[in-house]
Amino acid sequence: MQVISGKLEKAKKVVLYGSEGIGKSSLAAQFPNPIFIDTEGSTNEMDVQRLAKPLSWEMLNQQVKWVMKQGSKQFATLVIDTIDWAEMLCVESVCSTHQKKGVEDFGYGKGYIYVAEELGKFLNLLSDVIDAGIHVVLTAHAQIIKFEQPDEMGAYDRYQLKLGQKTGSRTAALVKEWADMVLFINYKTFSVAIDEKGKKNKGQGGVRTVYATHHPAWDAKNRHGLPDEFPLDYAYIAHIFSKETSVKKVEADSKIPKALQELMKLNNVTEDEIQAVVSDKGYYPATTPIASYDSNFIDGVLIGAWSKVFEMIENKRNEIPFN
Repeated sequence: MQVISGKLEKAKKVVLYGSEGIGKSSLAAQFPNPIFIDTEGSTNEMDVQRLAKPLSWEMLNQQVKWVMKQGSKQFATLVIDTIDWAEMLCVESVCSTHQKKGVEDFGYGKGYIYVAEELGKFLNLLSDVIDAGIHVVLTAHAQIIKFEQPDEMGAYDRYQLKLGQKTGSRTAALVKEWADMVLFINYKTFSVAIDEKGKKNKGQGGVRTVYATHHPAWDAKNRHGLPDEFPLDYAYIAHIFSKETSVKKVEADSKIPKALQELMKLNNVTEDEIQAVVSDKGYYPATTPIASYDSNFIDGVLIGAWSKVFEMIENKRNEIPFN
C-alpha cells in the first residue's frame, strides 16, 4: 500500500450562481482557456470559445466527452452555462425515456429520483473531466426560497441554486456536494431608504459582491481560505487556478540534473509523469525519485531519447478514463 501525504493538486470543480445578468458568464470567461457549452445562449455577445447549443441531454453528454477527449492542452476550463438549463434537458430526457409528459406524472416522487440519478451520472462524467486536468465551472441562476430551521422558531428567505424547484427534487444538493467551491454573486446593499412615515423603502447603493462562505441567507463554500466576501473580480481567485507548473518545483530540486530540468521546464513535465512512463517500461518502480536513477540512464535515455520519453508522456496525458 502506498501512503500519499501532502496536498494533491487537481483541477477544480466550481459553481457560480446569482441573479440573471449579474456577471456569472463574464466571470467564468476569465478562467484559464475556457470552452463554453452554452445551454441558454447567454454568451452570444461574448468573445469566447463555445460549442453549439445542446438540443438534447445526449448531445450535452457527447459534448462533454468531446472536450474531455481534447485534453488539458487544448482547453483548461469547461464551462456549463447554465446547469439549471442543462437540468431541463435532463428532465426532458427522463420523461421521454419513460413516456411521461412531465416529471410529476411519475407519482410518489419517482420522477425526481430518476432525474437525480441521471444528473448524478452527469456529475460523474464531469469528475472524469477533472481527472483529465480540466477545470469545470457550472454557472446557475439563484432563487429565493422560504426556509425554516427544524429546531428554531420562524422562517426566513434565503438564496439557493435554481435547481429542482420542487421539494421532492434532490439535484441542488447533488451539485453543491459535488463542487469544491460554490460562490454566490449578488448586489451588496449599503443602506435602506426610509420614508417620512418611518417605513422602509428600496435599498440604496450596491456593488456586485462574491460570497464564498455559508450564511443563513445563502449557500456558499470554498476550500481555499477565501475571504467571506470580495468584489466581483477574477483577480481575487486567480491564484487558485493559475498553473503552478512543476517547473518551479523541479528548479527547486537541485538533485535533478540541470539538463533534464531544462527539458522538463520547456515541456511542462512533472517528475511524477517521468516516473510513470519509466515505471511502465519496467526500468524503475513508480515510487523511485529521479534523483535515485542511474546517471547513465538519465543521460542516455531520459535526456538522450527525450523526444520518445515526451511522446509517451503525451500519450498518457491523452488517456481518457471512461467508466
